[in-house]
Amino acid sequence: MNKYELAVVVNAKLEDEERAATIEKVKEYIARYGGTVTDVDDWGKRKLAYEIQKMHEAFYYFVHFEADSTCPAEVERHVRIMENVIRYLCVRQDA
Repeated sequence: MNKYELAVVVNAKLEDEERAATIEKVKEYIARYGGTVTDVDDWGKRKLAYEIQKMHEAFYYFVHFEADSTCPAEVERHVRIMENVIRYLCVRQDA
């Protein structure tokens, strides 16, 4: 099992329930493809480095999980088409 970190940037215009549902959906995708979520860091609303879709702020989440090497590609495939996710990045963490 490898350790991964998935950074998810979520639309700032969403209500709290919608943001929570978005992150829960990401966690469900990880579990569906054999991963185990170990931690979720909520960094809150931050200013974006540059304007994305006419937005200047967004909510940042970092999801830490353990999974086989095939899981991140499958999770990214689903996260890519999620309407509320502005940007995402999944990286493998070294020991």
